Amino acid sequence: MLRYLDDRSLLEARNLFFRDARLGADGGYGDRWVRIEAKPIPFYFPNWPARVAAARLHDLHHIAAEYETDWPGEAEIAAWEIASGCARHHAAWILNLGAFSVGLVIAPKRLFRAFLRGRRAKTNLYKGGFDESRLDDITVGILRDQLGLRAALPSAGATDVALFLLWCILSVLIWLPLPLVTVVLLWLIVARNFG
Repeated sequence: MLRYLDDRSLLEARNLFFRDARLGADGGYGDRWVRIEAKPIPFYFPNWPARVAAARLHDLHHIAAEYETDWPGEAEIAAWEIASGCARHHAAWILNLGAFSVGLVIAPKRLFRAFLRGRRAKTNLYKGGFDESRLDDITVGILRDQLGLRAALPSAGATDVALFLLWCILSVLIWLPLPLVTVVLLWLIVARNFG
């Protein structure tokens, strides 16, 4: 069952999305820092303008595609956006590659299905943009139709599998150094303070 019904305006749906995801009244767009829940310690990074611009579109993709905001859902929307293309939104590419690499570990089948769905998408909002003054004029159903989200998911072809593997390798190569650097830094801190 769809949580965001087709006849609901994007403004209403986005307000519900913000509430359900506990993002605050403005979705966190005005915050200085973004908090990523990574148990046991959350991770923070600056909420730079390019990230906010990408997040405004990313959140509408979440609503139309019905992917959750938990880790598997973020991996799914990342795979969908990578497969359908993030255009010139560099922040989207970077953040999606991170979520994609997490998805490889926690939800690889869901990640692959979302990637296939993205490959079949007509377009996405990164390519054409979106005028937020129209949030109350456009329904969730209209956006779903524009993005091609109602199409049945066909079987994966060899090209789909090859592209998915390519993105898997790329996401791991880009994000693998981060945990290694963290471990080295922690080791250096512990060694300095207790060694």
